[in-house]
Amino acid sequence: MAKTGKKIKKKDPAAVERSKRNMKIVTSQTCAACKQQCQRGLTYLEKMSKPGAIGFGVPCILTRGK
Repeated sequence: MAKTGKKIKKKDPAAVERSKRNMKIVTSQTCAACKQQCQRGLTYLEKMSKPGAIGFGVPCILTRGK
């Protein structure tokens, strides 16, 4: 007799954590040129538009690893 049911794979929590760490850090110039501007990027752009602001970039959700 053959089995008819399919096995459902569970997501590995370690794999999810690895994909979070694979996001690239982008600068405000990259966020300004982005076609799909996210809320995090827009907030960072607003922060960096103030005189004397120092920024180290923001993780971009669009460059997330799989």
